[in-house]
Amino acid sequence: MPEKKKFELEFLLNTSPKVLENMLFTPSGLSEWFAEDVNINEDIYTFIWDGSEEDARLLTKKSGEKIKWQKKDDEDEGLDTYFQFHYEIDPMTKTVVLKVTDFEYEEDMEEAQALWESLIEGLKRTLGA
Repeated sequence: MPEKKKFELEFLLNTSPKVLENMLFTPSGLSEWFAEDVNINEDIYTFIWDGSEEDARLLTKKSGEKIKWQKKDDEDEGLDTYFQFHYEIDPMTKTVVLKVTDFEYEEDMEEAQALWESLIEGLKRTLGA
């Protein structure tokens, strides 16, 4: 059985960490750019797109740094995968650097990376960054 492979993408955002954190950590922020709607029940986030839902368990939430989930389907299959938003401020430019980490099967890698690039473009438009 093929394994999912880890990939990371990095984006520069002209926004404040506080504003970005709101967009990454809250259901209302995530529903502005990531999914149509986001619901939380304890540590399970339900992301809703076009009538379909995907559940993910919150693994880490560290203010000023990162938020990380594991898709429930991957968890149920025993896969050691996750998707994460990690951000920091570039000390030279004072620009926020957002790193997206995810896992995907090799044959779906290009499509997954293109999807993340599109999503982050939407985030930039929402932020006005």
